[in-house]
Formats: sequence, structure tokens, C-alpha cells
Amino acid sequence: MATLTRAHKELFRRTPDETYGSFESLHRKCCDDREDSVDRWIRPQDIVVTHDLTVCCDGEEFNLNEWSFSQLCRMASVSKDTINRLTTKTASKAFEETLPVADKPLQLLTHDSEIRSVHGVAYTRLWNADLLDVVNEFASDFTPPQTAMDGTSTGLYCGEQDMFAFMIDPTGWAEIEGEAFAPGFFLWNSEVGRRSLGVQTFWFQKVCQNHIVWDATEVVDFSRKHTANVRDGLDEIRRIIEELIEKRDSRRDGFVKVMRKAMTEKLGDDGDAVAKRLGSEGIPRGLVKEAMEIAQRQGGFTIFALVDALTKLSQKLQLAGDRTALDTKIGQLLNLALAV
Repeated sequence: MATLTRAHKELFRRTPDETYGSFESLHRKCCDDREDSVDRWIRPQDIVVTHDLTVCCDGEEFNLNEWSFSQLCRMASVSKDTINRLTTKTASKAFEETLPVADKPLQLLTHDSEIRSVHGVAYTRLWNADLLDVVNEFASDFTPPQTAMDGTSTGLYCGEQDMFAFMIDPTGWAEIEGEAFAPGFFLWNSEVGRRSLGVQTFWFQKVCQNHIVWDATEVVDFSRKHTANVRDGLDEIRRIIEELIEKRDSRRDGFVKVMRKAMTEKLGDDGDAVAKRLGSEGIPRGLVKEAMEIAQRQGGFTIFALVDALTKLSQKLQLAGDRTALDTKIGQLLNLALAV
């Protein structure tokens, strides 16, 4: 099983203003960005960088943010560090002399008076809201995990460069090879070219307050660059999430079926038969009698009653290794519901 740290890394690189308290607030923010942002196509030689390093295009004046400034430097093949050492007047002259001359236009993504990104024609944008629409449609019962150790971070982030979402289904617990797992996934995207489009789905046993996912299994990774076929990637993410949900529903139904049967099926007709069966499953003799007494008081020797009794007794063991070994054997008892 794997330990997944994507959400953990996001937790420690995000500022409070990039953190969202609910999926709804994150989705609303991304929808507003999609609605309010404008793509402008302009030839590089028609871009005018003023003496105060604002950019004039389409008869309007825009400010560069850190990301778009870095992109403009790359377009001009000039080091960002070099530009930062120049006066603004000299820097604007440097852009004037180094920005390429070409018939193919640049894409300038603007929001109000700010340029969010600068790209060539090969870049194809996918809005964060389009990705979150998929979650809203197919995984609406998934939620963020518990709030992280800082008391504010929920696993939902969106800044000027990218978006990340960590979602789990806290009611989707199911049994996989005798152990309990729940489904979850990470989603990420950038509208400005900072990172690829991607998803990672998994089944997990625990998420700590550092947002590290422990004991993950059936991990599926997918990512796609923002090229002409990036929307095909969105279709693939939709398929991957649908597959996760279908598997969750199937497993959950199967788990419920086993539990219902375990609540009615008895492990034996009398005490001697039950004791013999528990011994054959590796349950220590010293616990068998006590577990049977507890189960008898709860209504009889059903598989569920015996499992419940043994689980309570295992918590009294002092050594963690002994508890873990016993809990494994207890968990396997539920499989007997399929055999009787």
C-alpha cells in the first residue's frame, strides 16, 4: 500500500487567501474567474510595455502579475533576474527590443486590469470551473477531509497560478481483502499554464491532519498537458471518477450484504461448536470464552455479535502488536458470513 503526499505538499505551500472552506465556495470562485476573464489575441510586436512596466494592448492598459511577468520574460528570451536589476524605463526598452516579431499572435488572459498569463498559439486553456463541474455532476457526495493542523486548510485551494482539490467520501467505507477502505481523489489544473490537468484516485484507510493519505491502494494517476486535445483529458477524468464511484457503490452494497448476513447467521448451533470454530480461526483460547459470554448477552452466537465482542476485548490488550494480529483475525471472521 502507498502513502500519498500531494495534499500534504499543497497544505504547506498555500497562503490563507488561497484556501477555501467548502467545495461550493471553490466552485463559485472558479466560475467567477471563467466568467470575468478575457482572452486577447495580439501580435508580439504590437505589445507596448510602458515605462512603469504596464502593458498596453487593445487600447487598454494592464498590470503584470508575477506569473505573467515571468512568461513575458521567457517570450522575450530575457532572464527575469536581469530585467529586475534594470530601471523600469530601461526594462521597458529591453522588452521593446527583445520581444519577437511574428505573424502568429500571443494569447493574453486578462482579468479586470491584470494580465493573468501570456501564451503562444499552441496552448489550449481548460477552465478550473469546467473540471469542478465534473465533480459537481458525478461526485457531489464527496467532501473535503477534516481541517488540517493549521485550523483553516481544508484541502481546497485556488491561487492566481493553479487549483487543487482533495475530496473523499466519508460514508463510502467498503471491505477490500478483509480491511476497510474509503474512496478519495485529488484534482489539479492551471488556467495559466503553471501545471498540467490531472487526477489521482485511490482507496485509503486514514488521512491525518497533515493531509497525508496513509495505506492507499488501487491508486490511479492521469495527467494531460494543455495542448489541443486537453478537453479529451477532461473526458478521461470524468471516466476515471465515474469508475471510482461505480466501484464504491458495488463494494458498499457488497459490504452491507455481508454485514446483514453476519447479523443473522450463527457460527454454530451450540457453545461447543462455536468455541471450536473460533479456535480454528486462530482466536486465542483465553478470549473465546469471554467473547462468547458477551455475545450471548447480546442475543446469541451470530457472527456479528462475536466479532463485536472480540473487537471490544482486543482494545484491552496492552501490546500494539498483539492487538493488530488479533484485529486481523477478527476482521477475517466477517468473511465467514459468505461461507455459512
